[in-house]
Amino acid sequence: MEFGMFHEFQRRPGQSEAQAFAESFEQVDEAEKSGLDVMWLAELHNAPDRSVLAAPLAVASAVATRTKRMKIGIAVQVLPLCHPLRIAEEAATVDHISQGRLIFGIGRSGFPGTYQAYGISYAESRERFAEVTEILKLAWTRERFSFHGQFYDFENICLVPKPYQMPYPELRVAVNSPDTFQQTGEAGMPIFVATRLGDLNELGPNLRLYREARAAAGHPGPGKVYLRVPVYVAETEQRALEDPRESIMFFYKYLGERIEASAVQPGARAIENRAERGQRLQTIDYADVLKSKIVVGTPAMVTERLAELKETLGLAGILAEMNCGMRIPHDRVGNSLRLMCSHVMPHLRD
Repeated sequence: MEFGMFHEFQRRPGQSEAQAFAESFEQVDEAEKSGLDVMWLAELHNAPDRSVLAAPLAVASAVATRTKRMKIGIAVQVLPLCHPLRIAEEAATVDHISQGRLIFGIGRSGFPGTYQAYGISYAESRERFAEVTEILKLAWTRERFSFHGQFYDFENICLVPKPYQMPYPELRVAVNSPDTFQQTGEAGMPIFVATRLGDLNELGPNLRLYREARAAAGHPGPGKVYLRVPVYVAETEQRALEDPRESIMFFYKYLGERIEASAVQPGARAIENRAERGQRLQTIDYADVLKSKIVVGTPAMVTERLAELKETLGLAGILAEMNCGMRIPHDRVGNSLRLMCSHVMPHLRD
């Protein structure tokens, strides 16, 4: 089982941007020292009270130069917001700087607001995602290529550099709605799943859909599934429950407000019941969060819960959100990370 830390380069209340970067890089260093498999970098825009991580490939390059062993993942690059040639060049460059340690997670994002800021229609996100993905693969695998699509038109392009990894860094796709589970299964690609709108119990049917579509398309094996989930580990059960409470509850209220607001933005799909789900998140109680959305406890408790999820969902790995809500103090995040690496990871290795 692969263990990663999902990092937003949080900007905690009262911090400057410089302090947020400095503190986050200290956690990257701790993860490398503690033996973590992957550091996953988010992409967030227009959220000054939450994150300074708007340019994940630039940060990935910095992580690559201060680490030697740990892989560096993007979770995820929002492809419809990117120029495909530019992002192909930058990702290939990071792959060389890291000497093949890049994992390139890709997705569309579930929030139309960022698309509005970039002047791109969220209603086009699905088509843009497919087009950019195809161009990336062509740019990385062909000496020269041409492409004529709905949004991009290229003739006789030679991309430099080509990736360090052959044919290119592993691609993993963030999926959320049932149709994307099916489409990604048909494409045979590994997936990220999360429990933002729903809970852990809702993942089963969609994962069956993914695996059935994958098998029907002739891809071998069940497919690799990676779960993004808030994780907090402490020496005692009481500390594990109480340390992250304020931060986690703040986060679900914050998320619920954003989801409810996004329901009326152009391109948001009504079938997701965003307004209803957003309202529910704003009033959820901590007991329900503990039961169905997060993994917290002593090392033994977290090991047991992750082993259960690995078995029931068929997980290949996790992306542990070690500071869900941005309000857990830096020293406690580091302690939780060390406990996960030293006392949980060894029990869940394949």
